[in-house]
Amino acid sequence: MLHDVTCIFVRTNTAIMKQQDLLNPGTVESSELVQETFEFWFSDREHIRSPFPAYVHNDLKRISTERFYDWAKNLKDSAKDEMNDEMIGEKFEEIIFDVATQLVKTDDERITILYPFLPRLGDPIIDESNQRGTILNRHIVRDGDKSYLKVNFECADKTVRETSFELPL
Repeated sequence: MLHDVTCIFVRTNTAIMKQQDLLNPGTVESSELVQETFEFWFSDREHIRSPFPAYVHNDLKRISTERFYDWAKNLKDSAKDEMNDEMIGEKFEEIIFDVATQLVKTDDERITILYPFLPRLGDPIIDESNQRGTILNRHIVRDGDKSYLKVNFECADKTVRETSFELPL
């Protein structure tokens, strides 16, 4: 789930830093990586909306940064040498999203964090029969080895319909 900002930051600065600098909490490079990553995910940008409610921002920054550096501290030197910028960025984001699912209060907020690019409550939607509406409710349903996001939406004529999306693994 590595996003463009982290990727661009790390790649443009790779010539002047070692990957290990990104794993050390005392370096400027590491601090910039952390700040840029949170700035990206806490802000809405064109086609990407922040999946994190404002009330979790402070705790999410603190806890996920601590967990990232704890993870990095416990890596063997040989593993640190094998790490590349993309692996480091992906691990940090993995930790952020994992921590966030534990901090949010509602199942819907958890769905948004797990699937940040799928439609959310209040979003407009068009179903497979070309019915337009606004999402009222959504939940995850499992059927065998597949999972679906079931969505209830209200049409212009005030009828409520349901549709579903197969979720990625």
